[in-house]
Amino acid sequence: MFVSFAFGLRIGADLPIPGLTASEQSGIDVQIHLGGRPSGVMDLSDSDPQLVYASDTVGKVNEPELRVWKLFSGRFFRFLYADDRIEFLLDRSGSQIWANWPASVPIEDTATYLLGPVMGFVLRLRDVVCLHASAVAVRGRAVALVGPGEAGKSTTAAAFAQLGFPVLSDDIVALEERVSGLAVHPGNPRLRLWPDSVSRLFGSPDALPRLIPNWEKCYLDLNDSTFSFQSQGLPLGAVYVLGPRRDDISAPHANALDDREGLLALVANSYSNYLLDSGMRGREFELLGKLMRSVPVRQVTAHASSALLPKLCQVIVDDLQHLTEPDRFGERRAEC
Repeated sequence: MFVSFAFGLRIGADLPIPGLTASEQSGIDVQIHLGGRPSGVMDLSDSDPQLVYASDTVGKVNEPELRVWKLFSGRFFRFLYADDRIEFLLDRSGSQIWANWPASVPIEDTATYLLGPVMGFVLRLRDVVCLHASAVAVRGRAVALVGPGEAGKSTTAAAFAQLGFPVLSDDIVALEERVSGLAVHPGNPRLRLWPDSVSRLFGSPDALPRLIPNWEKCYLDLNDSTFSFQSQGLPLGAVYVLGPRRDDISAPHANALDDREGLLALVANSYSNYLLDSGMRGREFELLGKLMRSVPVRQVTAHASSALLPKLCQVIVDDLQHLTEPDRFGERRAEC
């Protein structure tokens, strides 16, 4: 059995999974079965399927790219990616995953979905609130970078990596509530980047390997000696919401968000929010409310020029230091 550790979970699998590294930790939290189905679930026609989600985007086979069903009165969930006919079955406890895919599809394709939407929903089933974000380590604290698609979360994290800052996670930022406050678990040691970001950061769109042969997205290997992966969890120091890029002299810069703006940004950028039931949603609001009360949530505006990405990183580092630096009375400075 191949055992790895990611998102705070000890993950067991029949074979090594691309994107995960081996761990010597004992015990298993989540078991991944590469092939097969749960006992008694071979014939899905008897499962009383209830469709809970269908993506708006339609794939090459003229079906929603992703559909999710509840099976057997909610005992299992079924994820089906239409184009590649990749299927995942998850038990309600989030402790077992069964993956099936055609022989013509490489395991790298399956791993891309597994370590993204599927694992994100497994965490939500296990009552772990996650942000759709990237996270980097700055002076012993985790800094989460959130924002809508194409806001530059992974690109900014990669710019931090080039400056020598360790990266904790990309795409999924799993939060843990501890006595001392909120913490961020490390994810898997890869940053996913589109070719235009690879070109801006590394000089050529072909400078990094592709995640899978038939998809243009690339990955930065954080286990490469040039970069650093933060393999231990860290306390959450701040959340930065990436706003629209601006082509003016004031950018990049950071500013405060009021409580309402901050909470709305966090809720909008929680992971797997399209699949949450009322209980999961309630847990999410509770934890994000605690986050708002204990951790600075700031907006950061990047410059339109990619040449200023290092300056954006420095703005975040300086802003975090200003927020957490004790004053002469030993208290944290008030936010700007």
